[in-house]
Amino acid sequence: MRECRIAWSPGEARIAVCDDDELIDFALWRPGMPDGYGDTHLVRVQKAAPAMGGAFVTLADQSSGFLTGTHQEGTLVSARVTRSAQNGKGLRLKPLSGDLPEGDAPRLISRGPSPLEEIAARYPELPLCCDAPAFMALIPSSLRSRVERVSMAFDAVLEESCEELATPLATLPNGLRATFTPTPALTAIDLDDPAPDQRRQMDGFTANRNGFVALAREIRLRNLSGAILIDPAGVPLRKRPALGSFLADALAGDPMQPKMLGATALGLLEVVRTRGRAPLHEILSNPGGRGLAALRQILRDKSDKRAGGTPMLRASMSVVRALESDQDTITQFALEWGAPLTLTMMPDYPDAYWSFTP
Repeated sequence: MRECRIAWSPGEARIAVCDDDELIDFALWRPGMPDGYGDTHLVRVQKAAPAMGGAFVTLADQSSGFLTGTHQEGTLVSARVTRSAQNGKGLRLKPLSGDLPEGDAPRLISRGPSPLEEIAARYPELPLCCDAPAFMALIPSSLRSRVERVSMAFDAVLEESCEELATPLATLPNGLRATFTPTPALTAIDLDDPAPDQRRQMDGFTANRNGFVALAREIRLRNLSGAILIDPAGVPLRKRPALGSFLADALAGDPMQPKMLGATALGLLEVVRTRGRAPLHEILSNPGGRGLAALRQILRDKSDKRAGGTPMLRASMSVVRALESDQDTITQFALEWGAPLTLTMMPDYPDAYWSFTP
């Protein structure tokens, strides 16, 4: 049975669509840290870049983005964000046709759909099962009729499945294992066959072919995009191109429309998947993600006798700044803990490290 289950912790909703115990779709929604995807803006053209097919623009918050098309420097243009900031690059925008909105300076015109709204539209028949009353007020009014209150959104199996998405490894059918290695230019996926002798009456070609549905699901769950190169496990170079049609079939139905392009001279299967929101590994490892994960872990470990007091979270400067920019999350944490939270910048802390004093 399919279900859409939403686990809420201060500042972050983990949205999981599962079919019995199988995770089939996943998204993170951070209301206080929007990624800008789908937003409509009035932007000012700062510098034309015809060789790149567009121009650099300034938004209302003084951040920069790249607008496709030909534009005159200094003009205002209405545009929609087609790719959130990721991989060290800012927002990418596409100009909108029609009359220019009123205004003589850059401004945000409207927000795009949230990850929750996207999931809800993708699965219109599913109720939205949530375990936190605090989250109910954040759900758009158009979706509230679909909300069902549950005592626990994530059981142990679903929790483990979602936690595995934060790792670079995934187990596929027939004993195959996938290792995901993102780079600035592409994502490499190495399929490994740790114990081929234990797989009776199944050659490497068949094992890879049978694992592609699960691999395609991992690509979607992790929101890997751009160029993706897949190294099959234990398949001779001359047979690898024949795997392409099976991989293409497995990728069908993905809303980001991945395309199987063929096999390279080295036998790597080449896929391209449309970029939209940032991939999951970037969302989890950015300063905001590190901070929200710390808050969730602190509340998960809290016992009644530790509630109250003078809680203090020490973290890197970037993590503290990210949390300070989302005061609603700090307020939510204080309500759940029972006392206001103090944030302390530690210049010598890396982003991945934090400490907490109750």
